[in-house]
Amino acid sequence: MNHFTRLFHVTALTAAIALGSAALVVAPTSASAAAPQLRTQAPGFYRTMLGDFEITALSDGTIDLDVAKLLAEPATKTDAALAKAFVHGPLETSVNAYLVNTGTRLVLIDAGAGTLFGPTLGKLLASLKAAGYQPEQIDDVFVTHMHPDHVGGLSANGVRVFPNATLHADKRDSDFWLSQANLDKAPADSKGFFQGAMASVNPYVAAGKYQPFEADGEPVPGIHTLASYGHTAGHTSYLVESKGQQLLVVGDLIHVAAVQFADPGVTMAFDSDAKAAALSRTAVFGMAAKDDALVGAAHLQFPGMGHLRAAGKSWQWVPVNYSTELK
Repeated sequence: MNHFTRLFHVTALTAAIALGSAALVVAPTSASAAAPQLRTQAPGFYRTMLGDFEITALSDGTIDLDVAKLLAEPATKTDAALAKAFVHGPLETSVNAYLVNTGTRLVLIDAGAGTLFGPTLGKLLASLKAAGYQPEQIDDVFVTHMHPDHVGGLSANGVRVFPNATLHADKRDSDFWLSQANLDKAPADSKGFFQGAMASVNPYVAAGKYQPFEADGEPVPGIHTLASYGHTAGHTSYLVESKGQQLLVVGDLIHVAAVQFADPGVTMAFDSDAKAAALSRTAVFGMAAKDDALVGAAHLQFPGMGHLRAAGKSWQWVPVNYSTELK
């Protein structure tokens, strides 16, 4: 046996003895119980840069939607499209909002559901704080429309959640949803939409902190309003632009990726004017594809951000690439 062979055997024997001794010291006397499953997610935020603007997608949570009943196509066709996308009904649907830090103003687009849609939603504040911001820092809130899952997080128990913020929305939407006459004549199953909007928005109106707009413009530098009526009377998309880079926040122009990208003519029961909603979707999606704009959608899987590529009369959705380098 040569020198190297003897050295190997001695080293191996020493290691075995050491490992055996360590095992005697650390081996438990009985098997430990398995760690309990937590089955929860962390507060949801996703950050990216858009020119000089910092964009943070914020999760308000998810809600199950029976989309086979809500979409204007046969339920069997919807179910087949969901299965092809490896999901099923009721579809767990994200509710997303978008925070824009321009460097001089902190702007929130949509405010989540607050307490208006049950315990699986209303998580926007937790996501905001996890992302490093406080509600008092918000300078402006823009809402795409006044459905409860977009305005419910504005107020709590009659108190403004964002006390220093000015609220902005299309006047058509506030004229409709804040109207007592419209509430009085609404069907019983729709009254909650009006009551939710009033409870959420009226504290800003009373404080003189609501500034509606009536035409496309730029109420805050870098934030352009873009009328996309149909889902509601004043549904608005927002074009965020910095150094030639664009983000289109499209609100409820789309709800179900598995169906409406392939067939954008399929509308939703929540659309107040289905034909106009479909036309707005086509127009805004066309703009996004033509300009290579980043898209942020309220109800696509969190963070709901990606790009669109035209595919005949359909659309291909290309989700954002996750990145830890913000530049």
